[in-house]
Amino acid sequence: MADTPEKHTGSRFLYDSFDAARARIDANERVNQMQFETLSQRLERIEMMIERLEKRLWLTVYGVVGVILAQGVTSIIDAAPK
Repeated sequence: MADTPEKHTGSRFLYDSFDAARARIDANERVNQMQFETLSQRLERIEMMIERLEKRLWLTVYGVVGVILAQGVTSIIDAAPK
């Protein structure tokens, strides 16, 4: 269908209800499109937050492993004969 209004022949009451329904459908489609765009933006922000959290988690894990290894090395050094 073309987006330009067509000249209707016959009673205007026959076509008015269809035009109103088409306008309502178009409005609902625009609202749905906006909702999906907003949802997509929110999901992108959530993914970025998860990536930052994952980096922090790995930093914490490496920190804990580093502390444990440092304690192990110091205990080995302390146990070594002098």
